[in-house]
Amino acid sequence: MTATQTLFGKNLQELATLCNELKMPRFAARQIARWLYVRRVEDPLRMTDIAAANRNLLAERFTPVCSAPERETRSADGTKKYLFRTLEGHFIESAFIPDGERATLCVSSQAGCRMGCRFCATGRQGLQQSLSTAEILNQVVSIPESDRLSNLVFMGMGEPLDNPDNVLRALEILTADWGFAWSPTRITLSTAGVVPQMERFLEESKVHLAVSLHNPFHDERAEIMPVEKVWPIARVVEILRRHDFTHQRRVSFEYIVMSGLNDSPRHIRELSRLLNGIKCRINLIRFHKIPDSPYFSPDAEAMIRFRDALTARGIQTTIRASRGEDIQAACGLLSTRAKNEI
Repeated sequence: MTATQTLFGKNLQELATLCNELKMPRFAARQIARWLYVRRVEDPLRMTDIAAANRNLLAERFTPVCSAPERETRSADGTKKYLFRTLEGHFIESAFIPDGERATLCVSSQAGCRMGCRFCATGRQGLQQSLSTAEILNQVVSIPESDRLSNLVFMGMGEPLDNPDNVLRALEILTADWGFAWSPTRITLSTAGVVPQMERFLEESKVHLAVSLHNPFHDERAEIMPVEKVWPIARVVEILRRHDFTHQRRVSFEYIVMSGLNDSPRHIRELSRLLNGIKCRINLIRFHKIPDSPYFSPDAEAMIRFRDALTARGIQTTIRASRGEDIQAACGLLSTRAKNEI
């Protein structure tokens, strides 16, 4: 498909640059941003407080691109999985997770993923494309529950920090006063530990950080997470020690528990040593079976024992409830490989 130029997804500086190029008044940048992100109007011809001649200029150059999901799948537990088609013709999925007054959207940043984590269906799919800022934000604005959302987690398909420019621009638009004006405390970004871009993220954004840990030992982590060979978890933790997570910003560690692989007493001891002195939380996630996987999920009692052992060592540890497993929407299950091969 040919590249589509869109206003949606541009930040305020980019809009100001555009207004300058088109000889529009500089204040028009904020007017456009208000239409795009507050009023949710993407068609320049409907931006009625902008001069008609300038609306026509914008309409000639930019095309609305936001689109509704192509499919909705509902889980017995209330979770919904949405399927979107990208402008390049690939597919992505995002998951809407209601929980009382809390309504979370799990956002994708790529179609597929090139991190290759062995326990993840998305990683097995490989990378088809990184999403544009507009395609990332489209997931937020185009689902029926958009106005109900209370939280966003960048934990869907892809490694967010493998697409840093578009993800950071999306976070800027989401949290800026001229954009969606979300509090950064309502957004969490998850990374496998892409060190250079993680440092950039920590400097440029104030949203929460979640690190996919899954094994504290270098050799064992490298077996299931190839990223460990390039950016070891010890290096990731070293960087995190230099940042202040004692106030509004939080850091957590995601830990998918695989029976007999990463849930022994020595793993508990090494986690305690590795994270000593960092104010953080560990979120334990039961492994969700994917086809032809050699890994298995522990039972509920084993998960509780693992949690309690870490808690006893002074690490705040919780067990994350599995949501949407029956529709392949739970952690590690998002995949559009079959659809991309059609």
